[in-house]
Amino acid sequence: MGGVTSAASSPVPPSPSVLGLAPVIPVVVLEDAADAVPLARALVAGGLPAIEVTLRTPAALDAIRAIADEVPDAVVGAGTLLTPGHVEAARAAGSRFLVSPGWSPRLLGAMKDSGVPFLPGVSTASEVVALLDEGITELKFFPAEAAGGTAYLRSLASPLPQARFCPTGGIGLASAPSYLALPNVGCVGGTWMLPADALAAKDWGRVRQLAEEAAQLAA
Repeated sequence: MGGVTSAASSPVPPSPSVLGLAPVIPVVVLEDAADAVPLARALVAGGLPAIEVTLRTPAALDAIRAIADEVPDAVVGAGTLLTPGHVEAARAAGSRFLVSPGWSPRLLGAMKDSGVPFLPGVSTASEVVALLDEGITELKFFPAEAAGGTAYLRSLASPLPQARFCPTGGIGLASAPSYLALPNVGCVGGTWMLPADALAAKDWGRVRQLAEEAAQLAA
């Protein structure tokens, strides 16, 4: 993230913080790119402008492109980045932030070079220390519930106060406030405002209502 440097590269100018975009980042899996724009408009209208579209389906890049082109109030990003090629394709499609479930040196280098904010995924203290050594302080904690949840993140706050997280994985409306209350959590990622039956029915009004409930967690 901001001010990233490494021994092998020149300093990268500071980038805006992903963690400051919204208290909740919807994690979207889209099978049909035609749903991208109405879904994004519903989330934005509900108060969740930052939208992570995962690269888990063939429709993902077209969905990102459509949101970037047609929903100006949305801040669309790409998730489930696994390779430098994913980073390049996501950036070309209009992604304004990048998220990965984990990281490798090659993937990290590509995200650094992208020029947009990014959250590399971690689930252990050693991974956090390695990224802090690279000057990266904003991270995705994944899979949050399976990897230790709030108790684990709380235990990292004292020895690693520089690190701040977006926990994702198994978090819902009931558990999100306990994560957001932690001093080292800037936002959470989740899918609870995107129930499968609502997406199948294209019930964008329900998505908007659930997004409004999630947005209230910032209060």
